[in-house]
Amino acid sequence: MKEVKALFFDVFGTLVDWRGSIARETSAILSSLGIVVDGEAFADAWRDQYQPAMEDVRSGRLPFSKLDKLHRRNLDVVLKNFGLDHVDETTRINLNLAWHRLDAWPDVTPGLLRLRGKFRIAPCSNGNISLMVDLARRNGFAWDAILGAELARDYKPKPDVYLSAAAAFDYMPGETMMVAAHSSDLAAAATTGLRTAFVARPDERGHGKGESLAGVPVDISVDSLTALADLLGCP
Repeated sequence: MKEVKALFFDVFGTLVDWRGSIARETSAILSSLGIVVDGEAFADAWRDQYQPAMEDVRSGRLPFSKLDKLHRRNLDVVLKNFGLDHVDETTRINLNLAWHRLDAWPDVTPGLLRLRGKFRIAPCSNGNISLMVDLARRNGFAWDAILGAELARDYKPKPDVYLSAAAAFDYMPGETMMVAAHSSDLAAAATTGLRTAFVARPDERGHGKGESLAGVPVDISVDSLTALADLLGCP
């Protein structure tokens, strides 16, 4: 790993607990209107719209749109499916901003701080820049830059998303490493020449419903960012 100079991170699921956070936010916001909803089921349904919406952009059926806009389109679909089409616009705006209020897994903030002492670090996420800024400020992520979909004007796993991140730091792909809890993300990054590190998040989608082991060949496999910092010799 001596040639690696920068680490890029997937965010949703790898760094932050989107499911638990969205379930909490949804239940709280809707309960204030007297609406009782299964927050976890709502979070799962909303997330299930995630890849299909981005595929509309990746395929060219839709022009590039920030993830906030896609999340809002998906929210309207989910509210309708839950029989909540009567929810007002102000509440919909607040619900959509729940993605800006996600909580990090416990190991992430201290792990990133250690990793930043040795490497340049940045998110390489499908989330838009304002979303990444809000998550960083909420959780104390000390990024060197914010990279990913909005910079590339496309969504992972398209190659340009990974390559534009490396280029932003003036590094060759092999001088950078993608860190993620999703084998598909790492497989795509590897095809562009990035090194790869898998971080197990076995409870991402509920207890035991995340990835515990990488399903593809990776350079490093760990169970936390603090373990990654240990393995990479970060003080």
